[in-house]
Amino acid sequence: MTFDLTTHRSELLMPAGNLRKLKMAILYGADAVYLGTPDMSLRTKSEFSLDEVIEGVQFCHDHGRRAYLTLNLFSHNKDIPKLDEYIDTVRKVKPDGLIIADPGVFQYVKTRAPELPLHISTQANICSWLSVDFWKAQGAELVVLAREVSYPELVEIREKCPDIKLEAFVHGAMCMTYSGRCLLSNFMAERGSNQGNCANSCRWNYSLKLRLKDGTREEIKITENNADLFEFLLEEGCRPGDLMPIEEDDRGSYILNSRDLCIMPKLDEYLKIGVDSLKVEGRGKSEYYAAVVARAYRMAIDDYYADPENWDPKPYMRELESVGNRGYTLAFHEGRLTNYSHDYEHTAAIAQWEYAGVVTDVTEDAFLVEVKNKLDAGEVLEFVSPIARETVLLRMYDFEQAKDGKKLEVVHGGSKTEIRIPFALFDHEDLDDLKARFPVCSVMRKERPLTEEQWARIRFDKLTQGLEMKGKRNDAAYEKRRDTLVEEIGEGATDRRFKTNRVGVEGCCGKGCNGCLIFWQDDQYTKARDMLLKRKQGEQLSRAEASEFKLPKPA
Repeated sequence: MTFDLTTHRSELLMPAGNLRKLKMAILYGADAVYLGTPDMSLRTKSEFSLDEVIEGVQFCHDHGRRAYLTLNLFSHNKDIPKLDEYIDTVRKVKPDGLIIADPGVFQYVKTRAPELPLHISTQANICSWLSVDFWKAQGAELVVLAREVSYPELVEIREKCPDIKLEAFVHGAMCMTYSGRCLLSNFMAERGSNQGNCANSCRWNYSLKLRLKDGTREEIKITENNADLFEFLLEEGCRPGDLMPIEEDDRGSYILNSRDLCIMPKLDEYLKIGVDSLKVEGRGKSEYYAAVVARAYRMAIDDYYADPENWDPKPYMRELESVGNRGYTLAFHEGRLTNYSHDYEHTAAIAQWEYAGVVTDVTEDAFLVEVKNKLDAGEVLEFVSPIARETVLLRMYDFEQAKDGKKLEVVHGGSKTEIRIPFALFDHEDLDDLKARFPVCSVMRKERPLTEEQWARIRFDKLTQGLEMKGKRNDAAYEKRRDTLVEEIGEGATDRRFKTNRVGVEGCCGKGCNGCLIFWQDDQYTKARDMLLKRKQGEQLSRAEASEFKLPKPA
């Protein structure tokens, strides 16, 4: 089934963990957001007060967007007395839909508040057209399909269920259990994942211990000298002789760590069959995540509808790679998972970029910016617009503290420090255009120096993602990159380097950043300057062009 692209457009649905994340998601392109309060949704860390929920929903409606509230806990008897009060609250908030997982709660709300559009949560484990039909018969307006649904199954569900809205996850963290129905967190930390308090026990590192007959316990120390003497295997009771190896190093074992879901390389397939809502996970993620992920998918969706035949995911993937991730996977898209969907060596979410700051005010002559991560003299800030596609680069050699005008060479993140960035520093931009493109809540990022271990992880992630997209195996390449990563982990080096040759006030990326003394003065960049000045206002050189146009140093 192919939908008429002139009349049917898929919705981009973003998470909103607090009010500012909600506003950023909307400003950067979300058609809708989902949010909740701590007592009744599956996020006990929700940072919304009732007044903020009301303000957030109104903000969405003022911008012509939608807001859905979550009521997706699995209810215990103690939760039922709260439902009437919650329904009264929902009526005040006036959301565009209520997301529910529990059948009893669904029926309760449907009976007492029949005017509320009801959506069925992914926690309901909807994996077939038969289940979709069931919920349609109960009166649901939309169902969120389980992450375990493959694309061929999704196509069949769409064909057999054309009269109910379908929502599918396209991006975000993956749970190691069936659509989040997990008791590992309960067992390990007495925190109920199905009550919104998951401890992420599946991402912990585990180590092997030896219990002696006298009751004492010893850790099994594996070193270069004895590694060949040990092999640790799991045997499942119904598969005698089928031995599964567990590898462990001095950091422990990560046997349950999934990469992050990213359907972007196949997004055109979802748009082609008319999936009504494309959902991004991450109410607990950062503001920067909300802004940049919304921006990437907004551009991708709009470009597909403008020219589906020539749509290419590469530029949007580059944008998503600027957000911390555990490596991207298509997960269940093709059906069964492969080892490319998991990372057994490294669990951290990393990226080559990090959140630098957010615009808190736009005055007559400057941006006021709240600093989010450490800034050093010579730093290049990339301003990411919620309105325009082009970003703006600015190199800064000191930072003016907004409260007293004091000049600083270093600003630490997390200190709530606000700096003033005068428009005069943007010497190659049109100032009226600059102010229009970067309103309050615009984010900035900066290049992040990484250790050799982290660079090895990024290269490993890129390889596995490419192999998964092509649907081909290359065990030799996979093992080579994996072994390199393991070696770098073993080295434990802490030195960090940027991808470009810029370090502090030294070096230059050659792209033509506003304010860069080296690019605009050094003879090496004469040709690059000439090329850049022929381009439209504010356009930088690409990395390849920066390298091509750089002249050799005179002997």
